[in-house]
Amino acid sequence: MATNTTISAPAQVISPEELLQHWQGHRQLTRRVIVAFPEDKLFNYSIGGMRPFAGLAEELTGLASGGIKGVATGKWPRINELEHHSDKPLPATKEEILKQWDEVTEEIEALWPQISPERFHDVEKAFGMYEGPIYANFLYLVDNEIHHRGQGYVYLRSLGIEPPPFWDRF
Repeated sequence: MATNTTISAPAQVISPEELLQHWQGHRQLTRRVIVAFPEDKLFNYSIGGMRPFAGLAEELTGLASGGIKGVATGKWPRINELEHHSDKPLPATKEEILKQWDEVTEEIEALWPQISPERFHDVEKAFGMYEGPIYANFLYLVDNEIHHRGQGYVYLRSLGIEPPPFWDRF
């Protein structure tokens, strides 16, 4: 059950619109990493027991979709309800992964305007597991994406493919 506590908000450093642009910049860069993968390597290539990048992309898609819904509405899916924890098969092609990615991007754009700046200081239990202020749970989504994108960079480099520049997020 979500705790509906609000912590006092400090002076604003970044606007919600700037935060959205920051997140979407990371998502655009991760999308370019997906595009850079050869189709077969996206689904079958692994180093050191890490999941293939298709599985990582599926996790990022599920967290972004569930995360934006939770931030916007306070109704968080439980972690085991997200796509990457279900028995549902992964998308079968790069095209399907990119289509799903783009649908979540549209979902983010549609739900973001519903989030008040004050909402980021509400304390809730995200995904039924992570209790804290919304801004901290939101930043986790971005951090997790950066972490997994880094794995994708390692994969691409090991395949002899130059990944997109990490600083070019737009």
